[in-house]
Amino acid sequence: MALLKGHRQNFQTLVDAFQNNDVALMECELVTTGEKVAVICAANRMPDGEIEFTPFAMLFNDNPYRVVNPPKVEGGFHSQEEVWK
Repeated sequence: MALLKGHRQNFQTLVDAFQNNDVALMECELVTTGEKVAVICAANRMPDGEIEFTPFAMLFNDNPYRVVNPPKVEGGFHSQEEVWK
C-alpha cells in the first residue's frame, strides 16, 4: 500500500506548522483504552484569539522498533526477526 494522498497532505500541513512554530505536544487519552499518549498537534489561531488544536501524530509509548516493521527497499516489510538480528 502506498501512502495515501491525505497522509501526504497532512504531513505537509505538519511541516508547515513546525516552520511557523504553530505546534504543540499534548498529553491525550486514547478513547479505546484510556491510555495516556503524547500527541503532536497543529495550533490553528482563530480570528477571535482562541487556539484550536488539531491532532496529527501520536508518539510511541513503547520501543517503536518493537511496534512497527520497516519497509524493505524491494517492497514488503522486514519481520521482527530481521529487525532484531
